[in-house]
Amino acid sequence: MHTEQDPQSDHFLFKEISAELKTLPFEREMCTRFPPEPNGYLHIGSAYAIHTNYMMARRFNGTFHLRFDDTNPLKEDIRYVEAIIEDMKWLGYDPGPHIYYGSDYSQTIYDAAVQLIRKGKAYVCDLTPEEMKLHRGTLTEPGTDSPFRNRTVEENLALFQQMKEGEFPASSKILRAKIDMKSPNITLRDPALYRILHAEHYRTGTKWCIFPMYDFAHPIQDAIEGITYSLCSIEFKEHRPLYEWVLNELDIPEPPRQREFGRLSLTGVVTSKRFLRQLVEGGYVDGWDDPRLPTLRGLRRRGYTPESIQSFIEEIGNIRASSTVDISLLDQLLRQDLKAKTVSVMAVLQPLKVVITNYPEGESELLSLENNSENNELGKREVPFSRTIYIEREDFMEHPVKGFHRLTPQGEVRLKGAYFIRCEEVIKDEVTGEVTELRCTYDPLTKSGSGFEGRKVKGTIHWVSANHAVEADIHLYERLLLEDKLPEGDNWAEVLNADSRVVSRALIEPYIESAAPEQKFQFFRHGYFSVDPRLTRDRQLVFNRIVPLKDSWNKR
Repeated sequence: MHTEQDPQSDHFLFKEISAELKTLPFEREMCTRFPPEPNGYLHIGSAYAIHTNYMMARRFNGTFHLRFDDTNPLKEDIRYVEAIIEDMKWLGYDPGPHIYYGSDYSQTIYDAAVQLIRKGKAYVCDLTPEEMKLHRGTLTEPGTDSPFRNRTVEENLALFQQMKEGEFPASSKILRAKIDMKSPNITLRDPALYRILHAEHYRTGTKWCIFPMYDFAHPIQDAIEGITYSLCSIEFKEHRPLYEWVLNELDIPEPPRQREFGRLSLTGVVTSKRFLRQLVEGGYVDGWDDPRLPTLRGLRRRGYTPESIQSFIEEIGNIRASSTVDISLLDQLLRQDLKAKTVSVMAVLQPLKVVITNYPEGESELLSLENNSENNELGKREVPFSRTIYIEREDFMEHPVKGFHRLTPQGEVRLKGAYFIRCEEVIKDEVTGEVTELRCTYDPLTKSGSGFEGRKVKGTIHWVSANHAVEADIHLYERLLLEDKLPEGDNWAEVLNADSRVVSRALIEPYIESAAPEQKFQFFRHGYFSVDPRLTRDRQLVFNRIVPLKDSWNKR
């Protein structure tokens, strides 16, 4: 149970549920659920809903269920089921043995529909979807009764049985609740309960050709599983009266209770499943696991950690209404998570060749560098040093501006973990005038760790030995959307950032040669990087930059 230090104790849902439980509405233990449709992949907004349900069950010493809302065979697939289970376990919200499928309750839900028909609370309607919309009314005008609303119980039972046996074409008839066409809540204006779909279901095959609507199936599924609280996002608040109506008309003892929390949106990313599908199917991204997408698969592939995502959700905290949060908060929490966990290595993304003319040809030495300046437990590594090295092109300036403290003609800098070097000569391309090589000398007395204090230099730059460097592909990512707006229609090209992914070749010290998929590193001065698990093949490493060391987007 909660303690005074519990970070969830001030959550408005916790307070509301705590007050309700004092009246002892349930003899059973707390039980919550997350009910995804298996027609797509989870995204970070889903993670907020999962966390809310999972943690609320945990805070009240209850159980948490994962239940697939698989009542639409047209869009659902087993691959989504498997992906959702895997993503939830990776994220740290393992449902254990409590994985259920709404389709397994098909007979019970059908029997509930028959029960409503027998009570005169449901009827078979022949109106087309367009006609139903016209009859529904508006927010200011009441709806009008269907001409089929007063069919007898016997006629409705017979028609519903015929629907079940596949005697009618798809969408030709529908089972509706008989509630109130004049209700100010449009959801209660005789909502649909069952529709006809002649399609094979990934789990039940062709056994059923009628399928329940979510608003009807959901409360029944909750009742079957003994759910106490159905915690869902705020857009379902208007559906709560229908949820309660279904349970009341079916005489469910100690019925589950629906409670709502705010929906999470993020700046710079798309979390709508419909829009995500447009991006994927339109070829604007590389698939559901594209590192630029906020899907859990995309975030994982890019290199975000479960811990950083959990911290992000906890930092957001109590959301009553729909809220928009800057994605840079997640980036900052990721930096905090990786700062003391990762080995810092030297990688040169825009190489400039440097020949150290007074270093012996054909020789090399191993230098000892610490793996993480803030975590001694990560130890040290040996880095090879030789006559020819590469430095970052931006670390040299032939005509330095004020405040530039890196390498310049006749200037001196320290090579990280190595020696002082001085630039003696600049070699340029005869045609373009571009700098192609630097000729430098080193001072052997200035070796790092030697205690040399004869003179000081203002700059330290990173490097890699030319003969020992490992080549790797580097994918640098920025936000996918130029601004926080969606396109008109499906013309995504006008709102997408053309530079959201830049691919380059890098030279990296040999420590990373045996890096495993999803292993993370800090590249000195460049940011945090992760080995891409999909593109890395046959010892050809591909790194995704998760985040730079500092947030550059907001400054831009």
